[in-house]
Amino acid sequence: SFFSRDLLGEAKSLCTVRDAKEFRLDVFEDEINMLEKEISKGRHETGFCHNDLQYGNVMIDEETKAITLIDYEYASYNHIAYDLANHFCEMAANYHSDTPHILDFDKYPGHEERCRFVRAYLSSSGEKPTEDEVLLLVQAVENYKLANHLFWGLWGIISRYVNQIDFDYLEYARQRLQQYWKIKPMLLLGSSGVVVNSCDSNGYAGVGTREGA
Repeated sequence: SFFSRDLLGEAKSLCTVRDAKEFRLDVFEDEINMLEKEISKGRHETGFCHNDLQYGNVMIDEETKAITLIDYEYASYNHIAYDLANHFCEMAANYHSDTPHILDFDKYPGHEERCRFVRAYLSSSGEKPTEDEVLLLVQAVENYKLANHLFWGLWGIISRYVNQIDFDYLEYARQRLQQYWKIKPMLLLGSSGVVVNSCDSNGYAGVGTREGA
């Protein structure tokens, strides 16, 4: 679960007192409780989710254009909106750069792009989704960004102590959790991070959006 208290407990047990203080680990039990309460207000479809859907785990056949997903290490039944939120948040990363731990949240997809993606996702069943269905899922995805930043922030802290890969896990965690605190006020203002009037068949949003990964 993306609300795993085991993850928080492991992070607390592994990290130094200094790191625990910097990352404010003492407050995250309350943060998890808050997120559970906020997300429980809505209806959320569940399904088998990848939970780590970054571009490195998406393989495309150049001839057939068929898509294959790989690396199911974190896969589980989960809320679909969380999986989509994870995919969008991962667009801030460039794991093939000289600084793969650095995230650029300006690359988080805008509302129009998210509408197009969600519409294509819902259309994959062969039925055309309504505007309300698209908008509802787009808004639900935004609500899961906090849970996603919290999960991968804690993961980064833990990985700093248990993984030997040449990757600045602590800086990665720092950016994820800084983003958590940055966007929290916007997302909790009115229970959604996005205020929109519409999302038409071309994916174009109505007026009034709040952006930020």
